[in-house]
Amino acid sequence: MKSITVGLLTLGLTLSTAPAQQIQISSENKTIAITTNSDAEALADTAILSIGFHIYGKDHDSTYAEATRTSNSIMNALTSAGIPHEAIESVNQSLSPLEEGSDDQKVRFSQGIRFEFTQTWRVTLPADSVAKVLHLAINSGANDSGAIVWQLRKDDQLEAEAAQKALEHARQIAAQMAAGLGVKLGTLVYASNQTPPRGIFAALGYSGGALNTESASLSSRKNLVPLSISPEKVQKTATVYAVFAIE
Repeated sequence: MKSITVGLLTLGLTLSTAPAQQIQISSENKTIAITTNSDAEALADTAILSIGFHIYGKDHDSTYAEATRTSNSIMNALTSAGIPHEAIESVNQSLSPLEEGSDDQKVRFSQGIRFEFTQTWRVTLPADSVAKVLHLAINSGANDSGAIVWQLRKDDQLEAEAAQKALEHARQIAAQMAAGLGVKLGTLVYASNQTPPRGIFAALGYSGGALNTESASLSSRKNLVPLSISPEKVQKTATVYAVFAIE
């Protein structure tokens, strides 16, 4: 039985088969080292839905009073839909005076409007409930809503699937290389899962901006049916570095 030493590999030959694959063959250590990656995807089962509203008023007190009514109306709609309080996260709420500058603000100033209020929540819920909950929220005054982040409750299983596919891919490439060199592929002696770093929106499934329904009246909104919303597929990528013995 030949002895195998795993450590720093002395590069004897470097081959490139694709941008996502790196192959090293070391005659001294009798190994083939391969870096490759694979993807795995599954339909999202969870969503983080952005719910919010934006209103204007002529003075501080009346603007705040209207904001309070709208805020509680939206919250009551969410909880009445069966969403637990711990699944509703407050993101921001702001009451501030308008600063005359843009054309829109000039128009509001001419109408006597001097204050604006905004509030936003993040709501975690099952993916198949998004359309219904968004519909209820909009009918309750949530005129700045609709951004969705799609997720999986158990995304670690998807990452494991991607890693397993990458490792199997590496084994197939190594076997082909060994056959081409006239040697026999041995056992796997080392492997590491080098999951690529995630960016701010990577793998989160950000699906666009919020819906602005400010111009729609409450009565007309109540005559509408929920939007048609379909969950996105969540994708995970795994990069695997694998070292195989050759005999």
